[in-house]
Amino acid sequence: MRKKLLVRETAMLLMISIVYTLCIKMIDVSPVGPQNTKVGFSTINHFISMKIGYHETFYLISKILGMIPFVFILFYALIGLKQMIRKRSLLKVDNEILLLGLFYILVGLVYVFFEHVVINYRPIMFDGILEASYPSSHTMLALTIGLSSIIVNKKYITNSKVCDIINDICWVTMVLLVLTRTLSGVHWITDIIGGIIISLLLVSFYRLGLECMKRRKSR
Repeated sequence: MRKKLLVRETAMLLMISIVYTLCIKMIDVSPVGPQNTKVGFSTINHFISMKIGYHETFYLISKILGMIPFVFILFYALIGLKQMIRKRSLLKVDNEILLLGLFYILVGLVYVFFEHVVINYRPIMFDGILEASYPSSHTMLALTIGLSSIIVNKKYITNSKVCDIINDICWVTMVLLVLTRTLSGVHWITDIIGGIIISLLLVSFYRLGLECMKRRKSR
């Protein structure tokens, strides 16, 4: 039953992600970006962008907060490396860690994909250069790494109080990073929303993978 629910959830989020991304390329598209670059949902995007403006302080805070997810990546990479050295085989590393490694690779591939398949350019330019803006990579990184860490932290952080504190740090980081990235003005609001939707899709894939592994173990 749980696997079926996760399959439906993942399929639904995949459909929402595809439809939402296509809508950005097709609905209310106007050249309101820098150098007349075209932006979907231009009316609402331009309105919010003008209201928020660019705030370097929020931008710098979001850059600093964006380093925290890499701490969790390093933490689980070290656990995996330790297990591999002790057991003398990559295949003997915990399935949760192996799947987490594949998940990190998937997140990286999605990032690279949208760097080359540009949906939107940023509402502002740095050093006169147009940069891809959809989805917000900081939002995507914070949510995918934060949520996936919360899922497995309980197994690898045995002290329940410490685990709760770490999970709280994950939640606070995710919320603050999304807020500061939005208020910095370096993304259109639809880029932030896109980052959230795609993150939920990727985490749903991870949860489905974990469930499949659990079922395979129980046989």
